[in-house]
Amino acid sequence: MIYMDNAATTYPKPAMVLNTAAKAMRKYGGNPGRSGHKISEKTAIEVFNVREKIAALFGAEVENCIMTLNCTHALNLAIKGIMKSGGHIITSNLEHNSVIRPIHALEKLGCKYSIAEVCESDEATTENFKKLITPSTKAIAIMIASNVTGQILPYKKIGQLCKERGICFIADGAQACGVIPINIKDDNINILCSAGHKGLYGPMGTGILVSDGKFAIDTIIEGGTGSNSFDILQPDFMPDRLEAGTPNASGIIALGAGIDFIKRRGISNIYAHDMILCEQFCKRISRIGGVIIYERECAYKRVPIVPFNIIGMNSSDLAQRLSERGFALRGGMHCSYLAHKKLGTSDQGVVRFSPSIMNTLDEVDLLAKTIRKIAYNGSRK
Repeated sequence: MIYMDNAATTYPKPAMVLNTAAKAMRKYGGNPGRSGHKISEKTAIEVFNVREKIAALFGAEVENCIMTLNCTHALNLAIKGIMKSGGHIITSNLEHNSVIRPIHALEKLGCKYSIAEVCESDEATTENFKKLITPSTKAIAIMIASNVTGQILPYKKIGQLCKERGICFIADGAQACGVIPINIKDDNINILCSAGHKGLYGPMGTGILVSDGKFAIDTIIEGGTGSNSFDILQPDFMPDRLEAGTPNASGIIALGAGIDFIKRRGISNIYAHDMILCEQFCKRISRIGGVIIYERECAYKRVPIVPFNIIGMNSSDLAQRLSERGFALRGGMHCSYLAHKKLGTSDQGVVRFSPSIMNTLDEVDLLAKTIRKIAYNGSRK
C-alpha cells in the first residue's frame, strides 16, 4: 500500500521513532513518578526530557506541557477546563468534532456558544469573530488548520484579538504542529492542543496540551499523580494537576524521537516537500474529466491537504476503489460535519489526499494515473 492518509496519522513512522519505542518498552518500563526505584526514576527522566523538547518546540515552560492521550483528550481538558463554571465560547464553522462536540455538550451545563464564519479573507474572518464577542465571552477555540480543506485560519490575528480582550485562546494544532512553525508566545496562544501521532511523527496514543499559564484550567479528571498522595485533593500545580493516571511512557518517549526527527529535517523543509506533492497532485488530477478539487483556487494559505471527488461517485466508494488498487486515502466526513456543511459536501464527503515527508513525486503520479482510470471507467458506465 502507498499511504497518503497522513492527516489522520503519519505512517510509516521514522526509523528513529520505531527504534525508540522498542527501546522504551524494553528499558523504561517503570511507572514514572509512582515509585522510588531506579527503573521508575529512569523512566521519569526520559518523560521529562520529552517535556523539555515540547517546551522548546512551542516556546513554553516545561511544567506547562501536559501529556495527553490524543488531541481530542487535550481539547476536552482545555475547553471544559476553561468553561467549567459557565460563560460564552466562540468557535468556527470549519471545526473538527473534537472541538464542536465538547462545546455543544457544555450547553447542557448552561454555557453558550457562537459559530463564526470563516472567509477567504483573514480580515473578514477575524471581524466575524470580533462581532460575536460579548461581555460573557471567556474563550475562543478554533483549529489552526482545517483537516478537510487544509485552510490555515488567521490564528495569529485571532490570538491578538483574544489578548486585547482578555479572552482565552484555545488552538487546535492537530493539522499544524510539526507542519508549520507554532510558538505560543509569538502567536498569542494561551492553550495549544495537538496530537502526537500526526505532524510530530509520534505513535498513536500520544497528545499534548501546552499552556502559557495565564488561564487556570479546572480539572475534569482527577486521580493518582504520584504527588501529594497524602491529600484527597487533586494537586494544584502543573503538570500534575492535569495528568491524573499512569501516562503512556513508552509512547511519550517515542514522541520525543518524532520531535527530534522533524527538527533534524526542518519544519520548513517538510512543509515545502509536502506542498510540492500537493501541487503536483492537483496539476495531474485537474486534467481528468469528472474530477473536482475543492477550494484549491482560493488565496489563503494551506497545510498539505487536498480534498477531491469524482463526480457521480460517493467519496467512500472512491476511497475503497483506491484501496483495492494499493492506495490508502480517506473518504467520507473526516469527523468534521461543520466543514463539510460549509464545503457543500455533507451528502457524500470527500476523498482526502494528505502526503508526508515519506511520500514521493513518483507515488503521486501513480495515484493520479489510477484516479484517471477509475474516472474513465466510471464515465463509461
